[in-house]
This record gives sequence, C-alpha cells and structure tokens, in this order.
Amino acid sequence: MSSHAILSASGSHRWLNCTPSARLELEFESQTSEAAKEGTAAHALCEHKLKKALKMRSRRPVSDYNSDEMEECTDSYAEYVMEQYEEAKKSCKDPIILIEQKLDFSCYVPDGFGTGDCIIISDDTLHIIDFKYGLGILVESEENPQMMLYALGALEIYDALYDIKTVSMTIFQPRRENISTWTIPIEQLKSWAEEELKPKAQMAHSGEGEYIPGEWCTFCRAATKCRARAEEKLKLARHEFKLPPLLTDAEIEEVLEILPDLTKWANEITAYATEAAVNHGKEWRGFKVVEGRSVRKYRDEQLAAEAAKEHGYTDIYRQYLIPMTEMQKLMGKTTFEEILGDLIYKPPGKPTLVPNTDKRPAMNVSNAKNEFNEIMED
Repeated sequence: MSSHAILSASGSHRWLNCTPSARLELEFESQTSEAAKEGTAAHALCEHKLKKALKMRSRRPVSDYNSDEMEECTDSYAEYVMEQYEEAKKSCKDPIILIEQKLDFSCYVPDGFGTGDCIIISDDTLHIIDFKYGLGILVESEENPQMMLYALGALEIYDALYDIKTVSMTIFQPRRENISTWTIPIEQLKSWAEEELKPKAQMAHSGEGEYIPGEWCTFCRAATKCRARAEEKLKLARHEFKLPPLLTDAEIEEVLEILPDLTKWANEITAYATEAAVNHGKEWRGFKVVEGRSVRKYRDEQLAAEAAKEHGYTDIYRQYLIPMTEMQKLMGKTTFEEILGDLIYKPPGKPTLVPNTDKRPAMNVSNAKNEFNEIMED
C-alpha cells in the first residue's frame, strides 16, 4: 500500500485521537460496504446536478443505487449550494465555486490530500460544504477535523488571492435532516494546524503514540481485533454482571456510558468469529456452527394463490394502506398535505435515556413517566 493512503482526511478523527491506529489499519484489508457504494453514487449525482445548475457540461451518472430518496436528497444539496453561491455574490463580485476539488494539505499532514465536495470562496470567507448521504451516524461540523483539513488545503491555494478572514464548514446530511455549519477565524484554524494537527500527524504517520479507544473506533478496520479496545470494553466484567439493583448509581452511570459501544463491539466479535468459522473453517474452542432459525416461504406466491383458489379458499389476501412516505411520493408533497394533512398526527416517541451530548431537548419528567408507562402497557 502506498504511503499517501496512511493518513486520510476521512479518518482524521480517528488518527488524531488514536495516533498508532493509522499504521495498524494497514494490516487489515479494506472492505467497501453497500452503504459506502451508495454514498459514492449519491456524491456522483450531486456533482452532476450541481454542474448542470452552474451550466457546466456533465453526463448524468448511471447507478444501481439510484432511488427516489437519492433524487430528493441530491436535489436538496444542489439547491442549498446554489443558495450559498448566490448569497456569496451579494458581498463579492466574483466568488469562486469549486466542485470535487483536489486539495493538498501535506504541509501539515505527511502525503495529505483529499477532495472537497464543494468550496465557495468570496472576498473574506471560505465556505466548505460536505455532502453526507449516511443515515446511521449524525455528523457535526463543529471541530470536524476532516472539514478543517479540507479548509487548510483550500487556503493553500486561495489564501494569497483573497483576503480570507473566516472559514465556514457545513455538513449537509439530508437523510438525517442535518445541516450543520461551524465558522472559525482563519488564525484559530492555523493555530490548531500548527499546535495540534502537525505533531499528531507526524506521530500517526510514524505509528507512534498510545492506542486510545473511543467512539472514533467505529470505522477502524482494526477495531474488532484491537487489544486496547477489548480491554476497555471488558472493564465491565469487574461489575461481575450483578443485577441492576445491586449496582451503585456510579456503577450504573459508568455502564450506561459504555453500553452502546460495548454492545456494538460484542456484535462485531460475534460477526468476525462467525465469518471466520463459516468461510475459513476456523474452529473456536467450545463453539460450533449450526443452522439458525428459518422461516417458511412460498416458492411462488402467484402459484400458491392460484392453488388455494382452485380449492375454494378465496379469503387469502390482506389489504394494507401504503406507508406514508410512499403515499407522499405518489401524491406529491402539496397534494398530500391538502388531502391527508388533517388526517395525520405524530404521537410522542418512546422516552429514551441518552447522553447529555444528544441535541434533543429533555422531556418533562412527569410526562415522560406517563408516556413510558403507557407504552410499556401497550
């Protein structure tokens, strides 16, 4: 593997927190998930639509992942970018807009480069816009190192041409209804680059530093077999799996904090061990591969229905109203609201315990108690 792939911008959150992870990842094969392939297709469609909006030549990409949802999300992205471009024109005669721009930040990160989805440069502001098609994890723009690296790369090219004073970084994540923007003075960005980024990037490139597990382990290729992460998760064992009433409040708080990642890690270990046993013949002491629970299926639903009818069974179908999202696509948003708007309501969601870092407002405790008990009774 070539050295330029060691420190990627997309993995910067990980290697800045756990510097030796970048080198460790090189020992594991890179696998592309279906979600990643879908994201690549969505990015290609975004690029096409933005070029068409800017009256640039572009051929529409063809993909097996195209869907109505992807069309809507990419339309929204192109509209948002054009709004920002028009806004920049109000304060600058000739703002520059760049699409899928190659960026070099190797003066801070060894062999560091990446591609910015969209960059708008006006007289005193640099605006980086990054499209995220992912649904699973909410991505924030505040202190987002990937965006900060892209900003540094763009400044290398345009800082001398424009008197840039501030950098705005926007995450556009339509499937999570998340448009998050963070603005930072250029001096603050460059201070971070010199004082924090540069030394940690050097350590990461050399494979130095301590392994530090955390939420940044999520997409690390080495996560499943990482000893530091395993030791962190197995700290739970010191509670000896006592029943909840026997734990102190402090112990419960500690368990609550690590439980989501512990569960994810446990599932990853199970998936890894199962895959090794099934596909590579690995034998794990005390375990065996068995056939899981199976559900009966019709070989051919049409033939099954015809056979049942021939024998006098006619009441064999159930009728369901199509899902609301599908109904809205069928009618269009305006017509949907006109016809069904008064017939739709949104019940309160199930009260859920989450960390204080969650952006949702806290519920009134008495309301939460009533709703929680009602849902449990249902």
